Amino acid sequence: MVLKTNDERYQSAADLPDTLPIFPLPGALLLPGGDLPLNIFEPRYLEMVSTALAGNRLIGMIQPRNMETERDLDPAGIVPESELYEVGCAGRITSFMEVENNQVQIILTGICRFKIAREMPSQNPFRTVRADYGEFLVDLTDENETIGEDRERLLDSLRRFLDARSMQADWDEIREVSTSTLINTLSMIGSFTAGEKQALLEAPNLKQRTRTLMALADMSTGPDGGERVVQ
Repeated sequence: MVLKTNDERYQSAADLPDTLPIFPLPGALLLPGGDLPLNIFEPRYLEMVSTALAGNRLIGMIQPRNMETERDLDPAGIVPESELYEVGCAGRITSFMEVENNQVQIILTGICRFKIAREMPSQNPFRTVRADYGEFLVDLTDENETIGEDRERLLDSLRRFLDARSMQADWDEIREVSTSTLINTLSMIGSFTAGEKQALLEAPNLKQRTRTLMALADMSTGPDGGERVVQ
């Protein structure tokens, strides 16, 4: 079964729920307006998806601290009851497909970032938090920030980043996409640490996220434009 939903307008914090089920996943980055594909197989998160689909379809993606990758999960594939970063992103399930072996594939579309006000007691096997969206209401606006010359600098950084990895890109297509789409895509596919992804998530606006992304891309290449090698 494939389920697609139409985009909804979230105009203020009042349109968002006070509480969110959360999916703590190391290295997973969801940004407002971005799409994050997820393969769900662990029972507690299958139940979380079912609960979300029966309600407002919103799930909070957030990273655990001190866990860089999914290799840090325990042998059962479960994130320990670890400390979480304070800031995550609420995403709406915009695609749902059942696959074999009792797994589901979903796409979360980022709506608005949130700060954890506190964790809530829950009878469910998944964790739930009270979400504070106050610092991030810019995510709900349609304002298309102008980043001016930073976009050209970003493209230069991207070119060096891709060249260092012998990766090809369709530059005509890249130049046509919106800045926010470009930033979301590069942030999510980049080989960044969990802490670096968190810095991208917590950047207050598109201009600052652009500059953070440029700095990370430049740091990952050597002074000659080649890939930096860390001994």
